[in-house]
Amino acid sequence: MSRTLQVGDREKTADRLLRSTARNSYDPDVDLDWDAPLEEGKPFIPFHRSSLYGTAMWDRLSEDQRIELTKHEFASIASNGLWFEVLLMQMLLKEFYDSDPRTQHAQYALTEVADECRHSTMFAKAVNKVGAPAYGPLPLLRNGGRILPTTLKGPSAYASILVAEEVLDRFQRDQMNDADVQPLVRMVNRIHVLEEARHVTFAREEVVRRMAECNAAERAYHQYWTALVSYAICFSLINPHVYKAVGLRPRDAHRAAWSNPHFQNTLHWGGEKIMAFLDEVGLVGRPGMRWWKKAFLIR
Repeated sequence: MSRTLQVGDREKTADRLLRSTARNSYDPDVDLDWDAPLEEGKPFIPFHRSSLYGTAMWDRLSEDQRIELTKHEFASIASNGLWFEVLLMQMLLKEFYDSDPRTQHAQYALTEVADECRHSTMFAKAVNKVGAPAYGPLPLLRNGGRILPTTLKGPSAYASILVAEEVLDRFQRDQMNDADVQPLVRMVNRIHVLEEARHVTFAREEVVRRMAECNAAERAYHQYWTALVSYAICFSLINPHVYKAVGLRPRDAHRAAWSNPHFQNTLHWGGEKIMAFLDEVGLVGRPGMRWWKKAFLIR
């Protein structure tokens, strides 16, 4: 593990993040125009980020079908983002439960929960606005999520949070800067990206601090669980049922997506930044390598 990573005093970091939250926070109910109509002919994610882009199935779709598919893929990503946020809130509240509430660190954990409540509401309203189902994860993953807050602890809990946040962040930055994407989607992503930057700072520092305290056995434990949860995060992003919206058989389309080099490259691209950090702090190792590769986060 690299010894070059340094973090500041926990209380000073929390104080800085609390001040930043007070200055720069958004209320989706106020700051988004939910009554504005969607724009005709604009995709909901860039075509080249669609899971089927570059496949024979994609080539057979009409322009309208491609737009429709991106709408349902956006709904899947947003509703799974909501699921991630709910799991994150549970883990943060579990941490807060045993904390001294007088500390800035504990108070920032509560502040982040408040942020995530607003984000979850925003994602829910966005899915409703575009007129697609709230797909969420497949039942196996949803049920697995019920035990996650009690299974994950310490650095692997914060690292898993980071993978979900930073992979989504990469996708969302791409969408919010693309003028061809639906304006509502771009604004939802912009709000989320701006506020998540604080959460990433908080989680990254916790990972560095806690990994420094781990022995070899603990590192192996956290390497395995971080990789497994990261695979579940990537696998859940596009629910196979989205493909029904354009007349494709979910099983066949899902198989085509996961064997699609373009989609594999997108997943790898989404994880580039966070994987470099996890490797530097010692969370990428043999115990989890199978899951990293299955998620295409490592080649």
